[in-house]
Amino acid sequence: MKRLTVAGRLIITALILGAIFVGYKYLGGQNALNQMAEDRAQSPQTEATTTESETSDPGATSTSEATTAGASTFTYTPPAPVDGKLKGVVELGASGFNSFVITVDKEKRWKLEKSEFGNSLVTENMATDEDVRIGLKKYIGTMLDYGVGSKDIHFVVSSGAAKADVTTKITRVLKSLGYVVNQVTPEQEGQLALKSVLPADYADKSFVVDIGSGNTKISWIDGGKVSALESYGAKYFQDGTDDSKVYQEVSAKAKQVPANLRNTCFIIGGVPFEMAKEVRKGKERYTTLSAPLAYSKLTNAKSKAGVNIYKAITDATGCQQFVFDWDANFTIGFLLGL
Repeated sequence: MKRLTVAGRLIITALILGAIFVGYKYLGGQNALNQMAEDRAQSPQTEATTTESETSDPGATSTSEATTAGASTFTYTPPAPVDGKLKGVVELGASGFNSFVITVDKEKRWKLEKSEFGNSLVTENMATDEDVRIGLKKYIGTMLDYGVGSKDIHFVVSSGAAKADVTTKITRVLKSLGYVVNQVTPEQEGQLALKSVLPADYADKSFVVDIGSGNTKISWIDGGKVSALESYGAKYFQDGTDDSKVYQEVSAKAKQVPANLRNTCFIIGGVPFEMAKEVRKGKERYTTLSAPLAYSKLTNAKSKAGVNIYKAITDATGCQQFVFDWDANFTIGFLLGL
């Protein structure tokens, strides 16, 4: 190579480069270049598709999360009482003594001032006369200290508790203390629940459900008439009643709610209280419940039974908005009817 002239070296170099070019072209090099060019041309489209997919996926996720949460805000504000008076009521329910103090005016506008919940073991038939006396005196004393007049304290036995043998004992103790016991039928209880929880603005598009321990009441207003139906309560499991049987009967009752009144359901009761706690925001009075499947983690027997009832009503009516009222109770409806 050293003996070659400069011209000779250039000729040899040119021949080598030519051979490389020919080999590259005919052995697939050109095809590789063409494919790279095509890939580069398609690359922006692929990235755009990926971006579009990534943009749509979070949207789908958000929709799924929203569906899971399922609780829309209910912003209704009830009218406040004007120059109201304090009244109190003690509920003798299937699961305990509960007391409520409200301020109510002549127009039946009311506001909950105080509530207290206790356990009297009514349905288990374990309450003695002394248990009842002590419990009632406690509630009475609390209301008197709060400012409720003795003549404005009332006692109501729920329809569920009325089924228990021990209710006779409770009534006897109350009479010995000089008080009158007001017993209500399931139909009356459903009507009273409606009176306390259903806003006038929603009377023509909503119905009411009260899932108690002893029974469930479904009520509504149609043509100026209040209708109320009774079915199983959340403690049906204690009698060995099958879930599917309860589901079918509750569904049959719920299907009687007129179609035009199924936009919103105002719901109260012990198990709805547990469900509302899961999604309540701050101290809001009204909490919109999630779909039944969202409460699968409520695993105790009473809660599971209550969710089964809730699901039956949801499926039967197709109602999409169940609003729990933290203040309402059928006994408050009793006070409003005085």
